[in-house]
Amino acid sequence: MRYCIEGTPLPVVICYLNAGEAMMSDNGAMNWMTPNMAMTTKMEGGLGKAFGRAFSGEAMFLPTFTCQTGEGMIAFASSFPGTILPMEISANNTIICQKHAFLACQKSVKLSAHINRKVGGTFFGGEGLILQRLEGNGLAFLEIDGHVVQYDLTAGQSLLVDTGALAAMTASVTMDVQSTGGVKNTLFGGEGLFHTRVTGPGTIWLQTMPYTRLAATFRPIFSSK
Repeated sequence: MRYCIEGTPLPVVICYLNAGEAMMSDNGAMNWMTPNMAMTTKMEGGLGKAFGRAFSGEAMFLPTFTCQTGEGMIAFASSFPGTILPMEISANNTIICQKHAFLACQKSVKLSAHINRKVGGTFFGGEGLILQRLEGNGLAFLEIDGHVVQYDLTAGQSLLVDTGALAAMTASVTMDVQSTGGVKNTLFGGEGLFHTRVTGPGTIWLQTMPYTRLAATFRPIFSSK
Protein backbone atom coordinates (compact mmCIF):
# COMPACT_ATOMS: atom_id res chain seq x y z
CA MET A 1 0.00 0.00 0.00
CA ARG A 2 1.09 3.55 -0.70
CA TYR A 3 -0.48 6.81 0.40
CA CYS A 4 -0.28 10.59 0.33
CA ILE A 5 -1.68 13.20 2.72
CA GLU A 6 -3.05 16.40 1.23
CA GLY A 7 -4.76 19.58 2.35
CA THR A 8 -4.91 21.97 5.30
CA PRO A 9 -6.54 22.69 7.66
CA LEU A 10 -8.84 19.72 6.93
CA PRO A 11 -6.49 17.07 5.51
CA VAL A 12 -7.26 13.85 3.68
CA VAL A 13 -5.15 10.70 3.33
CA ILE A 14 -5.43 9.03 -0.08
CA CYS A 15 -4.48 5.34 -0.08
CA TYR A 16 -3.66 3.13 -3.06
CA LEU A 17 -4.24 -0.59 -2.48
CA ASN A 18 -3.34 -3.67 -4.51
CA ALA A 19 -5.82 -6.49 -5.09
CA GLY A 20 -6.61 -8.25 -1.81
CA GLU A 21 -5.36 -5.44 0.43
CA ALA A 22 -7.87 -4.07 2.93
CA MET A 23 -8.27 -1.11 5.28
CA MET A 24 -10.50 -0.51 8.27
CA SER A 25 -11.74 2.97 9.21
CA ASP A 26 -13.74 5.01 11.66
CA ASN A 27 -17.43 5.31 10.79
CA GLY A 28 -18.01 8.01 8.19
CA ALA A 29 -14.31 8.60 7.50
CA MET A 30 -14.39 7.45 3.86
CA ASN A 31 -14.72 10.38 1.42
CA TRP A 32 -14.26 8.75 -1.99
CA MET A 33 -13.07 5.48 -3.53
CA THR A 34 -12.79 3.68 -6.84
CA PRO A 35 -15.53 1.18 -7.82
CA ASN A 36 -13.22 -1.82 -7.31
CA MET A 37 -13.19 -1.18 -3.54
CA ALA A 38 -15.75 -3.36 -1.72
CA MET A 39 -17.14 -2.34 1.68
CA THR A 40 -18.16 -4.73 4.47
CA THR A 41 -19.16 -3.86 8.04
CA LYS A 42 -18.83 -6.19 10.99
CA MET A 43 -18.06 -6.40 14.70
CA GLU A 44 -14.27 -6.62 14.59
CA GLY A 45 -12.67 -8.79 17.29
CA GLY A 46 -15.90 -10.16 18.74
CA LEU A 47 -18.36 -8.78 21.26
CA GLY A 48 -15.85 -8.06 24.03
CA LYS A 49 -13.54 -5.93 21.90
CA ALA A 50 -16.55 -4.25 20.29
CA PHE A 51 -17.84 -3.11 23.69
CA GLY A 52 -14.34 -1.94 24.57
CA ARG A 53 -14.20 0.17 21.42
CA ALA A 54 -17.58 1.66 22.27
CA PHE A 55 -16.26 2.80 25.66
CA SER A 56 -13.15 4.24 23.98
CA GLY A 57 -15.24 6.40 21.67
CA GLU A 58 -15.40 4.17 18.58
CA ALA A 59 -18.34 2.33 17.04
CA MET A 60 -18.95 -1.35 17.79
CA PHE A 61 -19.22 -2.05 14.05
CA LEU A 62 -16.40 -0.82 11.82
CA PRO A 63 -16.29 -0.71 8.00
CA THR A 64 -13.60 -2.57 6.06
CA PHE A 65 -12.70 -1.68 2.47
CA THR A 66 -11.05 -4.33 0.28
CA CYS A 67 -9.53 -3.88 -3.17
CA GLN A 68 -11.09 -6.50 -5.46
CA THR A 69 -8.99 -6.24 -8.62
CA GLY A 70 -6.07 -4.21 -9.93
CA GLU A 71 -5.21 -1.09 -7.95
CA GLY A 72 -7.84 0.59 -5.82
CA MET A 73 -7.95 4.07 -4.33
CA ILE A 74 -9.70 5.21 -1.17
CA ALA A 75 -9.59 8.52 0.71
CA PHE A 76 -10.21 9.14 4.41
CA ALA A 77 -10.77 12.72 5.54
CA SER A 78 -10.21 14.38 8.89
CA SER A 79 -13.34 15.56 10.74
CA PHE A 80 -11.59 18.43 12.56
CA PRO A 81 -9.03 21.08 11.55
CA GLY A 82 -5.61 19.64 12.23
CA THR A 83 -3.20 16.95 11.09
CA ILE A 84 -3.35 13.36 9.89
CA LEU A 85 -0.49 11.46 11.51
CA PRO A 86 0.76 8.21 9.93
CA MET A 87 1.90 5.57 12.43
CA GLU A 88 3.92 2.40 11.78
CA ILE A 89 2.47 -0.17 14.17
CA SER A 90 4.58 -3.20 15.08
CA ALA A 91 5.28 -5.61 17.92
CA ASN A 92 7.74 -3.07 19.29
CA ASN A 93 5.57 -0.04 18.59
CA THR A 94 2.11 -0.26 20.17
CA ILE A 95 0.38 3.13 20.25
CA ILE A 96 -2.01 4.48 22.87
CA CYS A 97 -4.07 7.45 21.69
CA GLN A 98 -6.89 9.72 22.80
CA LYS A 99 -10.55 8.97 22.19
CA HIS A 100 -11.67 9.68 18.62
CA ALA A 101 -8.06 9.80 17.33
CA PHE A 102 -8.41 6.71 15.14
CA LEU A 103 -9.07 7.48 11.47
CA ALA A 104 -8.07 4.39 9.47
CA CYS A 105 -5.59 1.51 9.37
CA GLN A 106 -4.49 -1.52 7.43
CA LYS A 107 -6.51 -4.62 8.29
CA SER A 108 -3.47 -6.18 9.99
CA VAL A 109 -3.65 -3.50 12.73
CA LYS A 110 -5.92 -4.20 15.69
CA LEU A 111 -7.94 -1.45 17.39
CA SER A 112 -9.06 -1.98 20.98
CA ALA A 113 -9.69 -0.15 24.24
CA HIS A 114 -6.86 0.72 26.64
CA ILE A 115 -7.69 1.23 30.31
CA ASN A 116 -5.74 3.95 32.10
CA ARG A 117 -4.96 2.21 35.38
CA LYS A 118 -3.67 5.36 37.09
CA VAL A 119 -6.56 6.55 39.25
CA GLY A 120 -5.33 10.13 39.25
CA GLY A 121 -4.97 10.18 35.48
CA THR A 122 -8.48 8.82 35.17
CA PHE A 123 -10.32 11.44 37.19
CA PHE A 124 -8.16 14.55 36.94
CA GLY A 125 -5.84 14.32 33.96
CA GLY A 126 -8.47 15.00 31.33
CA GLU A 127 -7.30 12.11 29.13
CA GLY A 128 -10.02 9.71 30.26
CA LEU A 129 -10.35 6.28 31.82
CA ILE A 130 -10.48 4.42 28.50
CA LEU A 131 -8.19 5.34 25.62
CA GLN A 132 -7.58 3.65 22.26
CA ARG A 133 -4.90 1.03 21.63
CA LEU A 134 -3.37 0.21 18.22
CA GLU A 135 -1.29 -2.95 17.96
CA GLY A 136 -0.30 -5.60 15.44
CA ASN A 137 1.64 -4.86 12.27
CA GLY A 138 0.87 -2.25 9.64
CA LEU A 139 0.10 1.37 9.01
CA ALA A 140 -2.46 3.43 10.91
CA PHE A 141 -3.61 7.03 10.57
CA LEU A 142 -4.60 9.26 13.50
CA GLU A 143 -6.51 12.54 13.59
CA ILE A 144 -4.63 15.23 15.54
CA ASP A 145 -6.37 18.43 16.67
CA GLY A 146 -4.29 21.32 15.35
CA HIS A 147 -0.53 20.96 14.80
CA VAL A 148 1.37 17.95 16.13
CA VAL A 149 4.69 18.07 18.04
CA GLN A 150 6.70 14.92 18.81
CA TYR A 151 8.96 14.39 21.84
CA ASP A 152 11.18 11.37 22.49
CA LEU A 153 11.49 10.88 26.25
CA THR A 154 14.35 8.99 27.85
CA ALA A 155 13.83 6.67 30.83
CA GLY A 156 12.58 8.73 33.77
CA GLN A 157 12.26 11.93 31.74
CA SER A 158 8.89 13.67 32.27
CA LEU A 159 6.86 16.41 30.68
CA LEU A 160 3.85 18.25 32.09
CA VAL A 161 1.07 18.60 29.53
CA ASP A 162 -2.08 20.69 29.58
CA THR A 163 -5.38 18.80 29.74
CA GLY A 164 -6.30 17.35 26.35
CA ALA A 165 -2.96 18.16 24.68
CA LEU A 166 -1.71 14.57 24.79
CA ALA A 167 -2.77 13.03 21.48
CA ALA A 168 -0.82 9.76 21.47
CA MET A 169 2.07 7.92 23.09
CA THR A 170 3.94 4.67 22.81
CA ALA A 171 2.80 1.99 25.25
CA SER A 172 6.05 2.29 27.24
CA VAL A 173 5.15 5.82 28.40
CA THR A 174 3.33 6.17 31.72
CA MET A 175 0.71 8.84 32.43
CA ASP A 176 -0.40 10.37 35.71
CA VAL A 177 -1.36 13.83 37.00
CA GLN A 178 0.33 16.58 38.96
CA SER A 179 -1.33 19.46 40.78
CA THR A 180 -0.70 22.94 39.43
CA GLY A 181 -0.02 23.92 43.05
CA GLY A 182 -0.94 27.06 44.95
CA VAL A 183 -4.32 28.72 45.47
CA LYS A 184 -3.59 31.58 43.05
CA ASN A 185 -2.44 29.20 40.34
CA THR A 186 -5.58 27.11 40.80
CA LEU A 187 -8.10 29.98 40.94
CA PHE A 188 -6.56 32.58 38.64
CA GLY A 189 -3.93 30.86 36.50
CA GLY A 190 -6.40 29.53 33.95
CA GLU A 191 -4.68 26.15 33.82
CA GLY A 192 -7.08 24.20 36.04
CA LEU A 193 -6.31 22.03 39.04
CA PHE A 194 -4.04 19.47 37.41
CA HIS A 195 -1.64 18.83 34.55
CA THR A 196 -1.05 15.49 32.86
CA ARG A 197 2.41 14.09 33.62
CA VAL A 198 3.93 11.75 31.04
CA THR A 199 7.15 9.86 31.80
CA GLY A 200 9.47 7.96 29.48
CA PRO A 201 10.95 5.96 28.03
CA GLY A 202 9.00 6.39 24.83
CA THR A 203 7.55 8.86 22.38
CA ILE A 204 4.64 11.25 22.84
CA TRP A 205 2.70 13.29 20.29
CA LEU A 206 1.12 16.54 21.48
CA GLN A 207 -1.64 18.53 19.77
CA THR A 208 -1.86 22.31 19.84
CA MET A 209 -5.64 22.75 19.72
CA PRO A 210 -7.72 20.02 21.44
CA TYR A 211 -11.33 20.21 20.28
CA THR A 212 -12.44 20.66 23.90
CA ARG A 213 -10.33 23.82 24.20
CA LEU A 214 -11.66 25.15 20.90
CA ALA A 215 -15.22 24.52 22.07
CA ALA A 216 -14.50 26.35 25.34
CA THR A 217 -13.13 29.30 23.39
CA PHE A 218 -16.34 29.72 21.38
CA ARG A 219 -18.76 28.87 24.20
CA PRO A 220 -18.88 32.42 25.68
CA ILE A 221 -19.49 33.88 22.23
CA PHE A 222 -22.49 31.69 21.46
CA SER A 223 -23.91 31.81 25.00
CA SER A 224 -24.03 35.61 24.89
CA LYS A 225 -26.23 35.67 21.77
